[in-house]
Amino acid sequence: MHPEIARLLDQAEQRYLQTNELELFRRYAVSLARRMETYEILRDKEEQIFQPVADRLVAAFPDERQDLLERALKHWLLISRYCGTAMLLSDPDFLALRLNDWMTGFVQTHQTQSIERTLYDLLLQGIKAELSDKHFPLIQPLFEKAKAMLLEETKPQ
Repeated sequence: MHPEIARLLDQAEQRYLQTNELELFRRYAVSLARRMETYEILRDKEEQIFQPVADRLVAAFPDERQDLLERALKHWLLISRYCGTAMLLSDPDFLALRLNDWMTGFVQTHQTQSIERTLYDLLLQGIKAELSDKHFPLIQPLFEKAKAMLLEETKPQ
C-alpha cells in the first residue's frame, strides 16, 4: 500500500476521513487500477518485449561472450519485474532496496557497462512500444531510477 495512504488510514483510525483525505484516497484508487493494468501488460508481454531486445543485443555485440549477454538479459529481466512491483506498490524505495541488495557494484565488477547501457535503451524502446501513453509514464521513472543506480553510478573510468 502506498505509504501516504497507509499513514492517512492510521491517522483516521478513530474518525471519518475528511473530504480532502477522501479525494487523495480516490486518486490512489484510480491510480492503482491503472498501475495494475500496466503490471499485467508487462507480465503478459514479457517474452514479446525481451525477445527482440535479445536479438538486437546479440546483433549489437557480435563478438561479445554469449554468457555476458545472457547475464545482462537476466539482470534486466529481474529489474523489469522489480520495477513492475515497485510501480504496483507505488513505492520506489522497494526498487532501490532490491537493487542495493544484489546489483550495486555487479555491473562494474563484470565490466559490462556498455552492454547494460545498450540493453537498457533497447528495453525501454520495447516497453514503450507495448504500453500506451497512459501506462508508460507509470513505469518509466522506475527504469530511469534503476539505470541511474546501476549505470550512472558505475560509469567507466
